[in-house]
Amino acid sequence: MKLQNLPTKTAFAAMRKTIHSAASAELFNCPQGVSNVRQNGEELMSKLLDRKWTLTIPDTKINQISVSATKGKQGDGPFVNISFSNNTRPCLGDNMIVEDQDRCFYVVRDDLLHPLINGNKARKLDGLFPLLEEHAVTDVVTCGGCQSAHATAVAVSCAERGINSHLLLRGEQPEILTGYNLVSTIYGNVNYIPRSLYANRIEMLTSHAKLVVGSNGYVLCCNDIFDKSFTTQMSGASTAVQMNAHGGADEHPRKVVIVNEGAGDAVALLGIFRLVQYLSQDHLLGKKRAVKLVVDAGTGTTAVGLGLGAISLGLPWEVTAIMLADTIDRYRKHEKHLISEFKKLFGFLLTDRLNEVDGGIVKWVERYRPRRFGNVSEGEIKTCQQIAQLTGILVDPVYTLSAWQMATLLSDKELKGDANVVMLHTGGTLCMFGLAQRYKSDFRLLKDGISDLK
Repeated sequence: MKLQNLPTKTAFAAMRKTIHSAASAELFNCPQGVSNVRQNGEELMSKLLDRKWTLTIPDTKINQISVSATKGKQGDGPFVNISFSNNTRPCLGDNMIVEDQDRCFYVVRDDLLHPLINGNKARKLDGLFPLLEEHAVTDVVTCGGCQSAHATAVAVSCAERGINSHLLLRGEQPEILTGYNLVSTIYGNVNYIPRSLYANRIEMLTSHAKLVVGSNGYVLCCNDIFDKSFTTQMSGASTAVQMNAHGGADEHPRKVVIVNEGAGDAVALLGIFRLVQYLSQDHLLGKKRAVKLVVDAGTGTTAVGLGLGAISLGLPWEVTAIMLADTIDRYRKHEKHLISEFKKLFGFLLTDRLNEVDGGIVKWVERYRPRRFGNVSEGEIKTCQQIAQLTGILVDPVYTLSAWQMATLLSDKELKGDANVVMLHTGGTLCMFGLAQRYKSDFRLLKDGISDLK
């Protein structure tokens, strides 16, 4: 059977150049000049977000957490003598200025988007899976740690759409499957990879994708599909026509896409932009009110997406990301890489302000009690219990507790100034199941509860 190939990157570039040239010709003949080619922030965002999505709607709940002092020495770390309460129906929009007089912060409840998929993972995959379906992709290959929330998100999302997922997990299979590892095993095809081989992720992913595709099909990366889709969208041609020019889709049963670890590709930014646009509505966070947006950072892709989205819409938002898995130099390098990829795809549409952005859109900070990624410090599991019992919100000690701690610190009036402090809750419920195996003694202490704190 003849092998089908999508246009190469060179062909993509040529198509994009043609579109750009046509736009430039229009610019030359029109007195309105740059406004015909360059998009202002809202126009650019509307064009980028005019597509099919995985999530039916971008909506998410927002809670208000009040921070109050307690008598006696209670709590741990930054929570000593501090208690929390949750307002699940807070006043938002212009009323935030009136209601935000006491010490408080807001929580964007993306942890509620899906029962098995973390909120930030759902956002990063929001724009990807419709593209996979559009191109009749049969298999997805990705990788992650043994308890990878990303791998779980890909496995579940693929299974919901009849796509095969191949998950390359670092290390050895645990004796007891639990948490994300258990869900990944149930929904996807798991292979455990020795750490020495996993260190070279690109070669590992490519080699496995070739094994999956066999002799009849082809392998693509996320950005290849997105590049083709956006070029087709800009040219006004039908995707189906583009595919049929090479042959019917049913002639090629294996179409394998590689998704990088943590979905750290430019296409992942789309779902984050969609969230920023939603939150910036006047009746929610608005476009004029200063916001200190706090998020935990694994790969850092979500934080970069929030920063780029805010700049695109001209929002006075400051994004603070708590570094959990890497050094500040590597986070800044990844930030520059994503911005560069974003410019390659949309550079001819961007305003001068966006084209000048090269980095520095995220404030990268250490977490309270820095440690090796995946480790839990003494008292943190108890702190998660305290927060859950006082607010009904579950955070985990590896990821979201770090953002909660930072939001609590920033909620101090002297630190937040006139800004609203907003934490993006990225999820992490299944993380607790895996940690219960590793930190048995800490979880045994939970039976004592926190009745004395109420």
